[in-house]
Amino acid sequence: MIELSQLALFAGAVFVLALTPGPDILYVLARGISQGRKAGLCAAAGFNLGVIVHTFFAAFGVSAVLAASATAFTIIKLAGAAYLVYLGIMMFRSAATASAIGGDKSTIPTATIFRQSIVANVLNPKVALFFLAFLPQFTDPNRGPVVFQMILLGAVFMLVSFSVFAAVALFSGAVGERLRTGPEMERALNRTAGTVLVGLGVTLALSDV
Repeated sequence: MIELSQLALFAGAVFVLALTPGPDILYVLARGISQGRKAGLCAAAGFNLGVIVHTFFAAFGVSAVLAASATAFTIIKLAGAAYLVYLGIMMFRSAATASAIGGDKSTIPTATIFRQSIVANVLNPKVALFFLAFLPQFTDPNRGPVVFQMILLGAVFMLVSFSVFAAVALFSGAVGERLRTGPEMERALNRTAGTVLVGLGVTLALSDV
């Protein structure tokens, strides 16, 4: 199997990558600020559970097929972009509904956030291609089946990135609690989070890679 020194190097690289601003961490940040720590943690857990799917895609060649087919890549990219835009619009609509009835009914169930985060991660072809390019760099065919090594690396990736995302969720949740001083502010935060999600979707749709 993989040497401990190689695993440590991989974990360190994942930690640095997890801290880099990207769609996943921005989504967690938006959820935490708009809905609190629990929502942010559910988003973090959902995104990192999606890592399992991308690990198996990379280990068993699905990501390679995606990389070789521009059409397949574009279809999945647009589907992922449309899904992010859809989530953003739903946040706008829930905030508008709460405003119309004079109460705060804009809170999205945490179970829904968890499911949405998994889907958003799986529908991001950039993540699939990243795993295809990144994981093999830390494998060694001389140390056993590469598939098992990649699965182990995927598990380490998931644990390390979740620790970073969870910290972001707790931090953003604490910030959100200070900002949410009343129903109007809560609705404003939801609209802001919706804007972030729509922006992420548009950015993904317009990206060349």
